[in-house]
Amino acid sequence: MKKIILIGPIGCGKTTFVQSLKNIYRRYKKTQTMEYYGNIIDTPGEYLENRRFYNALIVASFDCDVIALLQDSSSKRCIFPPNFANIFTKPVIGIITKIDKESKCLDFSEKCLKLAGASKIFQISAIEGIGLEDVEEYIK
Repeated sequence: MKKIILIGPIGCGKTTFVQSLKNIYRRYKKTQTMEYYGNIIDTPGEYLENRRFYNALIVASFDCDVIALLQDSSSKRCIFPPNFANIFTKPVIGIITKIDKESKCLDFSEKCLKLAGASKIFQISAIEGIGLEDVEEYIK
């Protein structure tokens, strides 16, 4: 199975996604530091939101096979810089989260991730279990 690192803003659903993939009891918790779940690295949103932490993301990604950028479909804010994926030497995918929400903007989320450099885009709802199989299949 490929090793993957999850990068996204605070509250975009990285930890909930991991909990759903790994069949861990889902509960909200604020990720304070990088957390390792076997083949998945869950990163704090602050690591993306503060450029001074980019080096930590780059170093942690060195041991990974895939970089995943996560974007909340209900957010009107894209904090990924254009061509952000170019700082990594691995394939970069995009994951649009929370697609089960009523207030969502899938087009905006997809545009955000493509502009950041994601080559393949997945749409998921970790709560409803939608799209998780597609991501799992990709990282196998």
